[in-house]
Amino acid sequence: MERVILKNIAINFTGLVLPVFVSLATVPAYIRGMGVERYGVISLVWALIGYFSVLDMGISMATENRIARVRHLKDDSVQRVFWSALMLNLATGILGSGLIWVGAYVYVQHIATIEPVFQREVLDALPWIALAVPIANVSWVLSGAITALERFVLLNVNQTIGTFMLQLLPLAAIYMVSPSLAVVVPAAVIARFLALVLLGWGTFRALHIRSIRMPEWRLIVELIDYGRWIVLLSGANVISSTLDRVVIGAMLGARYVAYYSAPQNLVSRLDMLPSAMLRTLFPRFSASESHHADDLSYRSLALLNCVFTPCMIVALFALTPFMHIWLGHDIAEHAAPVGRVLVMAVWLTGQWNIISVLIQAKAKPAGVALIGWIGLPVFAVVLWLGIRWGGIVGAAVAVVVKAYFDYAAFLFLSKLAVRPILRNMLGHLAFMIVATACADLMDSLTRMAAVCVALLAGNLAWSLFESSELRGVAAQIRRRFLYRAE
Repeated sequence: MERVILKNIAINFTGLVLPVFVSLATVPAYIRGMGVERYGVISLVWALIGYFSVLDMGISMATENRIARVRHLKDDSVQRVFWSALMLNLATGILGSGLIWVGAYVYVQHIATIEPVFQREVLDALPWIALAVPIANVSWVLSGAITALERFVLLNVNQTIGTFMLQLLPLAAIYMVSPSLAVVVPAAVIARFLALVLLGWGTFRALHIRSIRMPEWRLIVELIDYGRWIVLLSGANVISSTLDRVVIGAMLGARYVAYYSAPQNLVSRLDMLPSAMLRTLFPRFSASESHHADDLSYRSLALLNCVFTPCMIVALFALTPFMHIWLGHDIAEHAAPVGRVLVMAVWLTGQWNIISVLIQAKAKPAGVALIGWIGLPVFAVVLWLGIRWGGIVGAAVAVVVKAYFDYAAFLFLSKLAVRPILRNMLGHLAFMIVATACADLMDSLTRMAAVCVALLAGNLAWSLFESSELRGVAAQIRRRFLYRAE
């Protein structure tokens, strides 16, 4: 794999790692300051806002794809695409602010199982919840433009600072003003606006923008033509990624949303390496010929499994002890089993996402969107059955089932050679299954550590057996070590 790609993956990974520490530190403080019920309610609020990311209409990803294709041109193509996309997303964001105002009112009043006092707090915060939609819409276009230029240092510095503000400003409001949602939500929206200003300043400098340009209808049509399928895909993804919490809230109540959201938020942070690779690969896939993109995807999947699987094995064994320290015994008893199941979902999702962005970068997002919507009703049924029979652990199992479905469907759609990909994946999957079972059955830290080390050694051996590229890297490291020893 090219050195510049590995460098960009490292930059993006670093940018994703740094905010995790403040997130891990602030979740217990949020729960202590707000209480379990309020924390569950605000999780539902952000899930509801997530539904309205569909109003991006796929424009941010279309912008990234288009700018990646024309960035080498010496004319003003990049700025023309950027302004057309920015104005379009601003308009749809303003429209969305009105829709979410109505939607949040109906959801809080008539759907979610929320205590009356918390309902009142959410309703008081509705204007701020609505304002979050256009802020998010504009931010996505800015991020897409910077990513298309592969200016990853600039992107990650801005987003890291923004994440720190988003975590710390509402927390300060809780302890200095009030834990009421009518205070916390406005503080979070203000933090998002400040992050938007910072990101906008960086984007304008990166694109050398000196003046405002009017949007061009032809470019808007082209962006919508690509984005119409992305919006269908993102709509399905948003619904599926938040449906578990929403259904848990409706069937079991806000307390169980908190029990589920805590491990979900923790485990979702483990996807930093896949996310760093996706951020790096999409503009490169977009600018590459089809056969070069396919070859890069094979090497990327092998690299991901080689590096990511050991991280997931460690996470499976460390999860329960960490959650007892992080959140306390009572919450950890409910949350740890959920977290172990969701680790498998994160591992699978990282892989099929690489295949998915390959398909989208080839300007063939229609099939990806179709798979997302076909799988959604199946996921809803499996999720309902899982919660009915297994509670919040059953919901996590439903998420894993969906991840397997998506992996198989996208692999079929990509027309990549299936045998080498599945052979590599199934070998790593065996280690994941054994690690999950051992982490669930063992309670001795010493035995867990010994089994974890043994599985890591075995997984490394499998990676060396499967990857000639990895064997070459290992041989190179060995030669350098021997040279220095001499």
